[in-house]
Amino acid sequence: MYEWIKFFHIGAGVVWLGGMALLLLALRPVVIAHMAPPERLALMCAVLSRFFVMVWVSIALLLLSGFWMLSMADMKLAPKGWHAMSGLGVLMCLIFAHIWFAPFRRLKAAVLASDWPVAAKALGQIHPMVIANFVLGWLAVLAVVTWR
Repeated sequence: MYEWIKFFHIGAGVVWLGGMALLLLALRPVVIAHMAPPERLALMCAVLSRFFVMVWVSIALLLLSGFWMLSMADMKLAPKGWHAMSGLGVLMCLIFAHIWFAPFRRLKAAVLASDWPVAAKALGQIHPMVIANFVLGWLAVLAVVTWR
């Protein structure tokens, strides 16, 4: 049972980190270079709408599986990396919730209204928070792999 829970935990992390890598390192630079703002903003809003649903599912899996695995261990004996990963993961979840409920909500409304300056501002607010979560995610992986 533990191996299956761990499998889903790792899989959810791969989906979230991999999606951020795709957005930051491949999709965003290409759409900036090749698309006009209205099309770029509409595309990014549509892509984020789909990706963010996957992030919510990933968060649910990560929190449920992570806390279950922690509950199976003696917390005093659990590796320090597990505690670091837990703290970083919760921080990532809070950052994502802020993205979802604030700038992403504004982005969707602005794209729907074809208010491109407001949409661009909202997307510009999302970008640094996604970078922060990407870095935090890799720090969590580093912590759990190296900090015993």
